[in-house]
Amino acid sequence: MTLHAITVLGHDRPGIIAETTAVLGSLGLNLEDSTMTLLRGHFAMMLISDGDAATAAIEDALTPLTDGGQLTVTVREVPVEQAASAAGSSWVLTVHGGDRPGIVSSIVARVAAVGGNITDLTTRLAGELYLLVAEVDFGADTDIDAVRVSLNEVAAELGVGVTLAAVEADEL
Repeated sequence: MTLHAITVLGHDRPGIIAETTAVLGSLGLNLEDSTMTLLRGHFAMMLISDGDAATAAIEDALTPLTDGGQLTVTVREVPVEQAASAAGSSWVLTVHGGDRPGIVSSIVARVAAVGGNITDLTTRLAGELYLLVAEVDFGADTDIDAVRVSLNEVAAELGVGVTLAAVEADEL
């Protein structure tokens, strides 16, 4: 079996997900991971599929999606990697406040500095309010209190609020 990363980007319209997944299913591909969202009216989808179809065959089968120039599709073979076992703990990081440049980079730099791995990140701008929500895995030896202090310091510099909440095992 071969893994492929497939991206579909462009102007949103009904049916993109249905059309894409129907094509992949017709090729015998199994969707292993996916994320789909709207970004300011633009559709963005990333998929990891598993199956025997060749990259060129997947690209050819998805070409009708790009007719009209409203969507772009890319297909790339990716190596099979074993998912890292969770040796630490999972957390939800939220940041909210007035919009300004540098919020994401400043916050995620503090997470990266202690070896935190961001497994999902979403941001939204609603008027002047900026919201960031991230799922973060920290190693077992991470000093979470020190992480909170560091995040609070950068949040104060940015003029935003920040919270870091543990994900309980029964929530997984």
